[in-house]
Amino acid sequence: MKLFRFRGGVHPESHKQATGSKAIEAMPLQKRLYVPLQQHIGAPAEPQVRIGDQVLKGQLLANSQGAISAPVHAPSSGTVIDITEHTAPHPSGLGVRTVVIETDGEDRWQDCQKTINPFELDADEISARVGAAGIVGLGGATFPSAVKLNLWKKHPIYTLVINGGECEPYLTCDDRLMQERPDEIIDGIRIMLHALHAKQALIAIEDNKPDAIERMKVAAHLFDNVTVVVVPSRYPMGSEKQMVQTLTGLEIPAGKLSADLGVIVHNVGTAYAVHSALRQGRPLVSRIVTVGGGAINTPRNLEVPLGTLVSAVFDYCGGFGESPARLLMGGPMMGQLLPHAEVPIVKGSSGVIALTEAEVAINRPRPCIRCGSCINACPCGLLPLEMAARSRKGDLQGAVDYGLMDCIACGSCSYVCPSHIPLVQYFSYAKGELAARRRHKQKADETRKLAEVRMQRMEQEERAKAEAAARRKAEREAKSKQEAVV
Repeated sequence: MKLFRFRGGVHPESHKQATGSKAIEAMPLQKRLYVPLQQHIGAPAEPQVRIGDQVLKGQLLANSQGAISAPVHAPSSGTVIDITEHTAPHPSGLGVRTVVIETDGEDRWQDCQKTINPFELDADEISARVGAAGIVGLGGATFPSAVKLNLWKKHPIYTLVINGGECEPYLTCDDRLMQERPDEIIDGIRIMLHALHAKQALIAIEDNKPDAIERMKVAAHLFDNVTVVVVPSRYPMGSEKQMVQTLTGLEIPAGKLSADLGVIVHNVGTAYAVHSALRQGRPLVSRIVTVGGGAINTPRNLEVPLGTLVSAVFDYCGGFGESPARLLMGGPMMGQLLPHAEVPIVKGSSGVIALTEAEVAINRPRPCIRCGSCINACPCGLLPLEMAARSRKGDLQGAVDYGLMDCIACGSCSYVCPSHIPLVQYFSYAKGELAARRRHKQKADETRKLAEVRMQRMEQEERAKAEAAARRKAEREAKSKQEAVV
């Protein structure tokens, strides 16, 4: 199969050796699980349980709200002891509504709706079950998967791309999943193909994962419409836009979706979750997490119940050999900086990384030397320096004009910058400020509309009062005239 090259990109040190050979282990169940109701892009889920309720593993804790949302389920059996604000796995350290479960140690599943042959189900039923299982993009984007499975209704879908690139340094959770559970992944892929009415599936795996490539090829060889494609190891190969361009030679236009090109992209972990949901009736209550970084005593790949605190995961891996300089959820290029380790594992937690001072190598930013390295590295063909300069000055519209909203925040520009300018941080700030302004404008618009409605109501009431007073006056005058005649 012919491959195409996307512009830009970098080759960061992989740092995958410490966990790449480590088989997936089960993380022991903790006494308490902290399950956030916002583990996905879109509206947070709404609680369906109360404090004091007994729950079983897989039981619905909170239901999805709106078109873009996902439900949340109990990762184990136990008692709901609180519904409160708990620190989210986000640099802000702000709280998010969280269901706290005190586990009973029995890990008892609720009765699950198993399906012998999911290929007898229609597309709507498959997407409905995927949605009810709370499955989201497990590559880190956390977009509700059922929404993508329904895109065939708006766009003819020809190709399902399964992203096994895993280009982020340190992370090997997808690699191990492909090595250890290839048959289940292939089954999930075929179910999604059936739901999308697509002709073929392409499983893209970077060439630095030979064992995963071999295992996936063996599992896929019986199915003519499922092909394993070996792609170059080049960051950010795992990004949807770059993956689609590499496989098809087509660029996703600004403001468009891959579905506009007849392509849908899902992660290998998502395919595995679809298999579990359709074959076993089990919702998404755990995920594979890479625990790595130079500060960790025993790096591992663990299957972790959602809601497990990161601190417990670190403790199970032997704690720290030295004090970490930085804690990350996800990889070092696009991952989230953690405020501390008392935050829960969520659906998008592909890894938790504890980096040493030497790995972080903090350098003070220096003035730009106008070398153009950031432009050459940008996989989206943007001008990072111009966007950063305008973001720093508060000229957000200027940054947008230079393509801010097309930036995928991959960090390639920051990685190659010889002056160590934190370019991607400026972009994240600018996007966050724009989002805050949109929310403020929306709130102001809603307030104005409410005020206008109130004014209209008051005017109508005043008119009604005036009309009623006029009628009463007319009635009194008419009555007076009648009395005078009599």
